[in-house]
Amino acid sequence: MADGPGIGLVIDCLDPEALAPFWAEVLGYEMVGAVDNYVLLMPNGRPGPKLLLQRVPEAKSGKNRTHIDIEVADIEAVAGRLGTIGAKRISQGLEAEHGSRWIVMNDPESNEFCVCDGGIGSP
Repeated sequence: MADGPGIGLVIDCLDPEALAPFWAEVLGYEMVGAVDNYVLLMPNGRPGPKLLLQRVPEAKSGKNRTHIDIEVADIEAVAGRLGTIGAKRISQGLEAEHGSRWIVMNDPESNEFCVCDGGIGSP
């Protein structure tokens, strides 16, 4: 790429078609298409990385080595809303460190992600 590398995120999952509506809602993305083992989600008319959901044969085991942070102003409200569409809260309360606050959650296939304030919260 002339401007330097871009970024795309890939989530391994058992059922990309079933997981796509969840991540589209969480990120405000739209499903662009699906082919074979893949479903592609893209930002809906705004900047952001593509998200590719990739079917893999093995179930998730252990903690993710990387995860997505969903940065919002009202962590509790967004975590509550995500719980109504299939996310599960892992944190008992708000986690806090180095001026950031977050809640650890799982998507419907148990992939971890955080709902966080992006480092603009109180220590």
